[in-house]
Amino acid sequence: MKLKTIIVEDEAISIDILRNYIAKYCPNVELVGEASNIEEAQKLIDKNDLDLVFLDVEMPFGNAFDLLEKIENRTFEVVFVTAYDHYAIEALNNQATYYLLKPISIDELIKAVNLVAEIKEKESELESSVLTPKIAANSSKITIPTQDGFEVINSKDILFCKADDNYTELYFETTKKLVSKTLKYFEDVLNDGSFVRIHKSFLVNANEIVKYKKGKGGSVVLSNGKEIMVSSSKKANLLSYFK
Repeated sequence: MKLKTIIVEDEAISIDILRNYIAKYCPNVELVGEASNIEEAQKLIDKNDLDLVFLDVEMPFGNAFDLLEKIENRTFEVVFVTAYDHYAIEALNNQATYYLLKPISIDELIKAVNLVAEIKEKESELESSVLTPKIAANSSKITIPTQDGFEVINSKDILFCKADDNYTELYFETTKKLVSKTLKYFEDVLNDGSFVRIHKSFLVNANEIVKYKKGKGGSVVLSNGKEIMVSSSKKANLLSYFK
């Protein structure tokens, strides 16, 4: 599939370099526009159904994060392109799919484009199909500590786990339990393949996912109707769980 793409960059030389690299090394990218500031960029985004935006961080009259705040229902992936590595944390918090440092590495550019293509292809497949995890519902049991000992539960009954500092909230169909263990602990314990980390704060039972919605990182809807956001860094991992 062709990835409809724009470049948002205020330096003409940088635009030329990226445009030439895309033309030579990324045949699956269709460049449909270029913008030198956030106002021009927003017009292009509103006009086109984009798959990917190459986005410089610092621009006249605002920056990349100002632009992204203006986009309420973002369905495109973002690859940040900047000369400054101190933006990495904020980029990840804004759910960037990839982060390229200038001068751009051709290999890194190709990796970024391939990752976006993988995500978009999987999203397209899932839009017209029922979500079917690759793994069977597990029936393993785990123990969770209680004040007077421990409780044995079936892991298949857990819908999702939510981080709460050094505690974790386990959500079931009608109840929840607060456990004095970290989310990383449960990610290690629930390692039979049916649970997937979709966010720094969420671990979900893949067998309970009934719908995926596109967006910044997208979101999943569980069997009980609960909708949980997916971080961009975890999206490819999540989509790989489904046929």
